[in-house]
Amino acid sequence: MALQRSLDLYQVPCVRVGAGVLMQCATDCAATGARRALILTSTPIAQLAERLAGALREAGVEPVIHAEVDGEPTRRDLANALAVAANSQVDFVIGLGGGSAMDVAKLVAALHGSAHDFDEIAGNALLLTRGLPLACIPTTAGTGSEVTPIAVIEDEEAELKKGVVSRHLVPDFAYLDAQLTCSMPRGVTASTGLDALTHCIEAYANRHSHPLVDCWALEGIRLIAANLERACEQPDDLAAREAMLIASHLGGMCLGPVNTAAVHALAYPLGGEFHIAHGVANSLLLPHVIRFNAQHEAGRYAAVATALGVIPGGDPHGDAMAGVAEIERLSAAVGIDRRLSDLGIGANALPKMAAAAMSVQRLLKNNPRTVSEADALAIYEAAL
Repeated sequence: MALQRSLDLYQVPCVRVGAGVLMQCATDCAATGARRALILTSTPIAQLAERLAGALREAGVEPVIHAEVDGEPTRRDLANALAVAANSQVDFVIGLGGGSAMDVAKLVAALHGSAHDFDEIAGNALLLTRGLPLACIPTTAGTGSEVTPIAVIEDEEAELKKGVVSRHLVPDFAYLDAQLTCSMPRGVTASTGLDALTHCIEAYANRHSHPLVDCWALEGIRLIAANLERACEQPDDLAAREAMLIASHLGGMCLGPVNTAAVHALAYPLGGEFHIAHGVANSLLLPHVIRFNAQHEAGRYAAVATALGVIPGGDPHGDAMAGVAEIERLSAAVGIDRRLSDLGIGANALPKMAAAAMSVQRLLKNNPRTVSEADALAIYEAAL
């Protein structure tokens, strides 16, 4: 094997996995010496936040609940959460929810008491410190945000999502409790699961792929292929839920050292301008980007197909296309829209989307095949 490129890994120091580990967050928080903890969450799971708040009180930590991070997070959401943190004088931050709540929590922990604002840290390695200790607790199985050095929010004026990438965003604690994901609606289970699948595939078929990350990505793909439909059909199946949560976490572990590529870059305008759920946007674009990339990198996508359960036929490009067919079958089986037109997006919107996608060079540079603005437009047209 050839000498590999250098790789930096920044991982969560403490990851707890298992049914019921949510409550251990209170003990861990108290052990840091924290006196007041901010729980950033969303309205639909405020009841879970109350459970955690009770455990924090018993551990001697005063909880402050901010349950207003609903939907894709915006700059306004971040500003409001920062104000609550400052006014409440918290000394610990907990993100409880999907990627939205966790991403806002990561940015609040980073920016609390800082002289910098979001614009100054947006981009790669511009955030150089974090103000408060941080715990993240996912209630969906998709983003893997509880382990990533990444936080993404929507810039309302630019109508585009913007990301902060920094090792200082990696939480101190993460809790993978499958019981917390059983209340996810079927649609959220499906879209977040396909988001995790996209993370794993884009990390494996990537210009900066690495053998150490490859094993996480392929195992994540296998777990999702084997468990996503079951998690959608049998929401109380804890084994399927835990498998999806682990797959999401593995996908998140891939994002720091390798990150995603063209699918995510092209999905950003769908979220920023049309407010399409991130997982839906990714799953819709994934087959079309693979078809584009497989002309250049069939072998990697053939391995993805095998991880998805496709029996190899011996022709890498043919196997890659069989993998695309399996992804499309899986998306249809869990009820995800497969065309931009199904989401109300017309042909006249595509040129602006293609231009916006080209601004996400931090992800496009990872793609196995160079993507021009004309290529981006052609991919959107294929997805229409």
